[in-house]
Amino acid sequence: MDLATLKRDLDGLKIEDNPKIVQQKSRDFYWYSPVLKRQLDHVTADIVVSPRNEAEVVRVLATCHRLGIPVTPRGTGTGNYGQAMPLSGGVVLSLAEMNAVTAIAPGRVVCGPGAVLADIDRATRAHSGQELRLHPSTYNTASIGGFIAGGSGGVGSINFGGLRDFGNVLRLRVVTMEAEPRVLELTGEDLHKVTHAYGTNGIITEVEMPLTSAYDWVDVVVGFDSFMDAARYGNALACQDGLLTKLITPIAAPVPWLYFKRHQKFLREGQSICLVMVAPHSLDAFLAFTRREGGEIAYNAATMEAEDRKGLPPAFELAWNHTTLRALRVDPSITYLQSLYPFPNHLALVEKMDAMFPGEVFSHLEFVRFDGNITCFGLPLVRFTTEERLDEIVRLHEENGCPIFNPHRYTLEEGGMKQTDDIQLAFKQEADPQGLLNPGKMIAWEDPAYDYRSSKTFLFRGLQKVG
Repeated sequence: MDLATLKRDLDGLKIEDNPKIVQQKSRDFYWYSPVLKRQLDHVTADIVVSPRNEAEVVRVLATCHRLGIPVTPRGTGTGNYGQAMPLSGGVVLSLAEMNAVTAIAPGRVVCGPGAVLADIDRATRAHSGQELRLHPSTYNTASIGGFIAGGSGGVGSINFGGLRDFGNVLRLRVVTMEAEPRVLELTGEDLHKVTHAYGTNGIITEVEMPLTSAYDWVDVVVGFDSFMDAARYGNALACQDGLLTKLITPIAAPVPWLYFKRHQKFLREGQSICLVMVAPHSLDAFLAFTRREGGEIAYNAATMEAEDRKGLPPAFELAWNHTTLRALRVDPSITYLQSLYPFPNHLALVEKMDAMFPGEVFSHLEFVRFDGNITCFGLPLVRFTTEERLDEIVRLHEENGCPIFNPHRYTLEEGGMKQTDDIQLAFKQEADPQGLLNPGKMIAWEDPAYDYRSSKTFLFRGLQKVG
């Protein structure tokens, strides 16, 4: 790998070759998985390049193409599948400095890929009382480009579904990795070529996203004596079209009491909960609905004194994959899975799987809108013992009709719920003919014999990694 020539030809760009910093920039949250931690702990790039604009991205890709050097794009490294980890070394292309919000209009925002989601919302709220439709639980640190390339949905998915649903990304500007890189404008169905593709098919340099009305969302924790009571409540609440919510998250005991340390004073030991974010104008009706359903209001931010709210994380930082993060901080033996409970039998499947692994798997649901129906994803916590037992738990879920999108695998097809089809492969060939973009992450490219049509990623079209 001719790094000396690379540095010479990229003179004037921001380059980092300090081994410790390069290693740090070669990491994401892969350590959520004990399997990926074992497999990827040694992975590091050779150099980090931080372009400031699209022209510099083009320059980097053209140079690396000529020298045969792999390039792995990075936002802020909050993914947890090893999406941004450079399996073949080479360049980590950090897009964090391309973070400007360049246009805000009714229903849309245009920004650089490195813009942090919370910063986008601050700008759009100040401009016109709007906010992004969807964001992960890493809202305060994740970049919009990283979210699109490595994420799927999250807070807001109860209303809008996932990122690959039509309309949830409006336009992407993408640079190819060729001798003379092209700049492409993708809209409509063409967006599926690069959304949740881990940067294997091009580098995102500009994003246009839809906006919705912003609210001062109220965090509420509703308590229940059993997890299935919390799950049934969450499903019923999600079906109340007149109540505007942004998050509906049932979590089984003992997880809240053990791992939500700052909220523990509001909870009872042995209590399962449902986390909710509700719009202020829906709060009174929501509370009436909750009383009718037998839920106990354990915490209501709207009625709490400022002193009682001080230091408490927002509800979304207890949900999605922040649930796993908070558990890991207390108990390093905890890991997790990602599952789908298909509509219309989702509650029956939840109940069956919840009973199957007592003391080993702890249920955690996220209610979402999927193909027009209310259903739920699972991000259950798992007390890890061995890789063999983890694989057995995965197998048992799938044998019982609950697809697992495996967070202990780093490829698109195995872990990321990504559909890899003829169009995807053709675009990869067109946009990255040497296979230098984030190599090792797409089985269908690395192994031409791979039959994507038989995989769950093909059968469950449009699903993405959740959290």
